[in-house]
Amino acid sequence: MDLREMINEGLVQAPGVWDGLTARLAEQAGFPALCASGFAISAALGYPDAELYTMSENLQAVRTIREASPLPVIADIDTGYGNAVNAARTARRFADAGVAAVFMEDQRSPKRCPLIPGAELELLDLPEATGKIRAVRDAAAATGMLVIARTDAKGDEALRRAEAYAAAGADLIMPVTKTFTSTEEWRRCHEVAGVPLMATLTASAWTEREFTPEVMEQIGVRIALLPTQVLMAVTGAAQESLRRLAAGEPPAQVSADATAHHDFVELIGMPEIERQQRSYLPAAETA
Repeated sequence: MDLREMINEGLVQAPGVWDGLTARLAEQAGFPALCASGFAISAALGYPDAELYTMSENLQAVRTIREASPLPVIADIDTGYGNAVNAARTARRFADAGVAAVFMEDQRSPKRCPLIPGAELELLDLPEATGKIRAVRDAAAATGMLVIARTDAKGDEALRRAEAYAAAGADLIMPVTKTFTSTEEWRRCHEVAGVPLMATLTASAWTEREFTPEVMEQIGVRIALLPTQVLMAVTGAAQESLRRLAAGEPPAQVSADATAHHDFVELIGMPEIERQQRSYLPAAETA
């Protein structure tokens, strides 16, 4: 079942992943789709979420995720890395990589993370923003890739933009966590736009606390991203292990609290690789 069919049937939850390992783990956990989280991909490169990496670096991360798992990938393409023509090229490259959907925001490049306290976000004028949505839609038209329009506006301006982006061809609208302050505003956005919504249940955000599956059904959310939960969990575990090792704790003691080596080798797919290797060797060698 592809992503379009999934959202027609109900809510799709997609955890934020950034490499082949996290893609595999999410698939093994039973998720139906993946979010190639720009926040997490940037962090994996050692950068904050400020559009410091290039389109090519983002695309390479997405290709790695696609190679590791067959699940549909929802990819963050930031601002499209330029104007409408740049955004269209970005969309084509990501479609060629096999992603199921892309989401693009209406900030000026370079973008700023809206979760930064006191961040002043500079948005594109509405005509330019809708033009970029049309360009991405046209680039994706023949591929079946979903186009998701993110807005960092607030209140009535966000509603105006949601309606315009849907009219420009967006398949879903993505308000950010600071766009609205109540579920009623989200419901109103769904009504105004006339297309499904995508929500980010970002760690520590109000949407993470209040957007239960039942609430999301009522307000028109069909995709729920979990963009930072895995990243924060992995970071915390890595920090603790490194702290203990740096403090002189015996490595065997630290390892005892982690995933066992043989379990890790199995979950990463070594038995299947061994089977494939044996299948291509001459019979005498396998014996």
